[in-house]
Amino acid sequence: MYYPTEAAMKSAHVAGMAAYEKLCAEAESDYEGYWARLARELVSWKTPFTKVLNEENAPFFKWFEDGTLNVSYNCLDRNVEAGLGDKTAIIFEADDGQVTRVSYSELLSRTCQLANALKARGVKKGDRVVIYMSMSVEGVAAMQACARIGATHSVVFGGFSAQSLRDRVQDAGAVMIITADEQLRGGKQLPLKAIVDEALEGGSCPTCKDVIVYKRTGGNIAWVEGRDVWLHDALAGQATTCEPEWVGAEHPLFLLYTSGSTGKPKGVQHSTGGYLLHAALTTKWTFDLKPDDVFWCTADIGWVTGHTYISYGPLALGGTEIVFEGVPTYPDAARFWKTIEKHKVTIFYTAPTAIRSLIKAAESNEAVHPKQSDLSSLRILGSVGEPINPAAWEWYHQHVGGGRCPIVDTFWQTETGGHMITPLPGATPLVPGSCTLPFPGITAAIVDELGNDVPNGQGGILVVKKPWPSMIRTIYGDPERFKKSYYPSELKGYYLAGDGAIRDADTGYFTITGRIDDVLNVSGHRMGTMEIESALVSCTELVAEAAVVGRPDDTTGEAICAFVVLKRPRPSGDEAKAIAKTLRDWVAKEIGPIAKPKDIRFGDNLPKTRSGKIMRRLLRSVAKGEAVTQDTSTLENPAILEQLGQAY
Repeated sequence: MYYPTEAAMKSAHVAGMAAYEKLCAEAESDYEGYWARLARELVSWKTPFTKVLNEENAPFFKWFEDGTLNVSYNCLDRNVEAGLGDKTAIIFEADDGQVTRVSYSELLSRTCQLANALKARGVKKGDRVVIYMSMSVEGVAAMQACARIGATHSVVFGGFSAQSLRDRVQDAGAVMIITADEQLRGGKQLPLKAIVDEALEGGSCPTCKDVIVYKRTGGNIAWVEGRDVWLHDALAGQATTCEPEWVGAEHPLFLLYTSGSTGKPKGVQHSTGGYLLHAALTTKWTFDLKPDDVFWCTADIGWVTGHTYISYGPLALGGTEIVFEGVPTYPDAARFWKTIEKHKVTIFYTAPTAIRSLIKAAESNEAVHPKQSDLSSLRILGSVGEPINPAAWEWYHQHVGGGRCPIVDTFWQTETGGHMITPLPGATPLVPGSCTLPFPGITAAIVDELGNDVPNGQGGILVVKKPWPSMIRTIYGDPERFKKSYYPSELKGYYLAGDGAIRDADTGYFTITGRIDDVLNVSGHRMGTMEIESALVSCTELVAEAAVVGRPDDTTGEAICAFVVLKRPRPSGDEAKAIAKTLRDWVAKEIGPIAKPKDIRFGDNLPKTRSGKIMRRLLRSVAKGEAVTQDTSTLENPAILEQLGQAY
């Protein structure tokens, strides 16, 4: 266990375990009163709410429903009104290293101009606007501008294909797309507008009448007169003030599409009031955000992490944050560390996949090791996106945090809106690989298939027993799918997270064991893929990264297939067979012989999206020996799939 220092505890928003337990007790004794108090403290309301939680039409819960507010007002105007107009809101670091600083007053002016431009083109309250951009101040301003006029935004990650974009525009019935000519990533110019053109061709998205284009690179693009307009032309002559549209707390702030197991994307719909409350509250308590912090979340605005911990949470608290256009390995794998040093970052929040790839780079090239940069400004580290294996946690803690920075290993989902299970840096003793305890007010539990609690030390299904303010409200246009996916009838009305978990018998700490559909059943033994991955990666001499999936097996029901990236060149032939045997023996020692992978495949990397997420569905196809017919346009490295064909 790693305990908070006295200094960290003394100055923290939640100082010590007694303070954490007091908040949990307050929520336990008066659940609605607890959330109402925080909603009044952290959110500015135009019309104060009188109703806190409406459970009449469960699971379509409503929070603060008779209150009115505006998210953009909460993030921008009230900070300017509080005297923070000259404070830096965003430090934008471009792909090539150029830096732009934008104050709260400037961000408010830009947002208002864009809001007026949207209104001038007929966008009104309740309309859906798709934002298809890379990381930029303009992307954040577009989200804020939609919120300002009561339009519902749907950000589509800039790595998605034309077909994926088309599906989302059609499902949302979007009236407009805001995009850029191209994006810059890792020194390359990559198309955006051309993909929008392809998505809209042939009248396939009849609701979409307008495309606003931010000129990022000046690259050569096609143009559709009457539909397309340059952002700078749309903004020309627009006033820098725009009265916020005051909306009800349950008004849809955004839709964010997640991949469904059926292949049809699910439009996760989030509210305004409850979502903003949890975004602000988790930013304040999980990251212990203070006025002089420099906060850096490395996620893309196309994912929920970029919504909650870039576009909304830090700005709602008047924080200073970094918006980073580039990739962690350009111009070299020291980019993150140099950026922390340059901007004196105090809070750094990134994904385990990024950490593991940077470990590999640092161990093969001393010049890009974090110790070459001055990281003394850091006080809190964070991890997001998937469970972080203990070996990566220890490296992150030692080499990035200097052994002094707590790591908040956050568990949450697109559907939850914000952190659900997470350490609080000035309170929670840390255990590498565990997301520790529920956020105060979150009733996380582990149950069996019938919703009955299982004892600590025994694995089961992760659920949340009570509704919470930032929860998913529905799947857009498909309420039945929402109920079936997240509130199955057999689970006593609990929210189904879709993850397996286990609580430690002594501490009660939660460890996520992987998606329920990532739990393998080998000869009647249930094993989480995450557990096997952690065992492989704990072989620190050999393994940089590993992903494990199951494939059907005539003998055992399911066979374990491991995809491994080594800390040395990819082997082949007899050498590969020898290393595969070493790794099987290692896993047998770490977990037991039943966990030995049947297949081990080696690659220079794993198939990942440009945001660093491992595409496990592609690995499942490879493991089964199927031809990959799925959309691979979001892959950073499509050629990797060929390397993974040979099993040892």
